Parts: sequence; structure tokens; C-alpha cells
Amino acid sequence: MAKSDLFQDKLVTVFGGGGFIGNYVAQSLLERGARLRIASRNPENGFSLKPLANLGQLQFARCDITNEASVAAAIDGASYVVNLVGTFDGDQSKVMGEAPSTMAKLAAQADVKAFVHVSAIGPDANSSAEYARAKAQGEESVAAAFPKATILRPSIVFGKDDNFLNMFGSMIANLPALPVFAPEAKLQLVFVDDVAEAVLRTLEDPAKHGGKTFELGGPEQLSMMEINQRIAAAQGRSRKFIAMPDGASALFAALPGTPMSRDQWTLLKLGSVTSGDHPGFKELGIEPKPLGLFLDKWMVRYRKFGRFGLSNERASS
Repeated sequence: MAKSDLFQDKLVTVFGGGGFIGNYVAQSLLERGARLRIASRNPENGFSLKPLANLGQLQFARCDITNEASVAAAIDGASYVVNLVGTFDGDQSKVMGEAPSTMAKLAAQADVKAFVHVSAIGPDANSSAEYARAKAQGEESVAAAFPKATILRPSIVFGKDDNFLNMFGSMIANLPALPVFAPEAKLQLVFVDDVAEAVLRTLEDPAKHGGKTFELGGPEQLSMMEINQRIAAAQGRSRKFIAMPDGASALFAALPGTPMSRDQWTLLKLGSVTSGDHPGFKELGIEPKPLGLFLDKWMVRYRKFGRFGLSNERASS
């Protein structure tokens, strides 16, 4: 699909635009001529975008999304609004359940052309995980306040600078044996550029995509064990992976200071794949890219001898 000039000189407010996904959404909007307002608690996280923008094309707003006046100021004058805020920390209900309602209400009052709310696969008002409950609350409140809003539910999002592949990449590079939690859990990892493109496609045509929920998953379903094995192979390393029983994994997640929270463990065990009950990339005209297209290149930094190390590592393993 040819890139539209629909956004040329239009102001787009992106809540959470300084984060991982926000960086890619912002780049795509800047490429298409939009005037971009990054609204964030820490807008300086998006300062790396400055070289990509023309004079006056990019602005930053320090925003407390739990404060209605702060949200209203961030939306003021915008033609389009995107909410990318998500967290496993703090008061998740307030940040991901209540705040999106405020955004959607104020966006409707400001008569913005389109509102896109990025949620996640598996929202569940009855879940034991606060994260899933908050996501369900956020979706419901956005739909009530802005009925023509588009909701996107991506699976776990990967990219060269993510906190998922890089966390496992570092562990595999440094440890001879690793535990694998929920080894059989299936994940439909989705490329961050594809998620960013989905945001823009839905913004471009609210008449067609407004009021709908899209589930965004990559072209393959991989178990946690398979993902670890693929990362090790891309590094050229032989590693022992230990499938952890659920009881031990749950106990680990309950301990303070561990890299996995109780909510993250609960959701990981359930997996993250599309249900088939909602439209997805196909209906948006996007062909999602597989992990294998990038993994070897991204794991170069974790090889013992960098780009010269793959054959040497495999020979010595």
C-alpha cells in the first residue's frame, strides 16, 4: 500500500510515545509528514527522535495521564490520538484502566478524527493478573467514551532494541545452563514495525477500522523453549535448557527483585496467540514478518567474536 499524505501537517498526539513501540510509531508518523506531540511522564526518553524531524514537526509534552487537565493539554489541537501506555508496575488499574477513559473522553470532546488504543492479547476482567484486568477495563472504557476508537491487541512485540529478545540473548550468552519458565507456552511474537504500521493504517481510515478490535500476531507460533533454542542457535552457542515445573516458576515470580513478576508469569503460562475471533494483519493489508528474518543479525552482538564468531563458536561448542 502506498504511503498516504493524509497526515501531512496534521497534529498527532501519542501518549507513551517515548517508549519502545512509541519510537517506531513516531518514526512512521514523522516520515509521513505528521506534526507529532510526544506526551509522556518522561518525554526526554523520546529525544532520540529529534534528528528525524523537520523544524517545528516534533514537540514534547510532559504529561501525567492520571490528571485530566494534563491529558487535555496534550490533546489540545490534535487531529489524531494514539495511546501506547502500558506497564507492569505501580497502579496498573489507574494507568491502563482509568486513564485511557480520560484520554478517549477528551479526544471525543475535542472532535479528533481517530483514536487508536493499543492494548494486548488476552485482556480479562476476571483474571488473577492485575495487568489483564486493567487492559480489559481500559478497552471497555475507551469503547464507551469513543465508540469509533480502534483497539489493537498485539502479542509480545519484538525488535532489535526490545527488552524480550535482548534479555534472553544476554542470559544465553553468559550462562551455560538456563531455566525455561512455561516451556510449552505458545507465543505469536510480532515485529514492532508491523505494529507501528497497523497503528497508522487504522488511523488513516477510521470509517473502515473505527469501532473494531484487531488482534496482531506474527506468522508463527513458537514455544518458550523454541524461542530460547533459536536465540542460542543464532549466537552459535550450545546451551542446556531446563524446563521448569509450574510450581517452581510461580515461586520464583513471587520473589522480590526477580526479572519476572507474578503477573508476567501468570500471563506467560497462558501464552499469547491470536484467538481468531477478531480481524488482524490480513484485514489491514499487512504481511507480518517472522522472527527468523532478523534474529541472526540481531544476535551478532552476543557472539564471542561478533560477526566473525558464529563458525568459531559452533566449532568449539
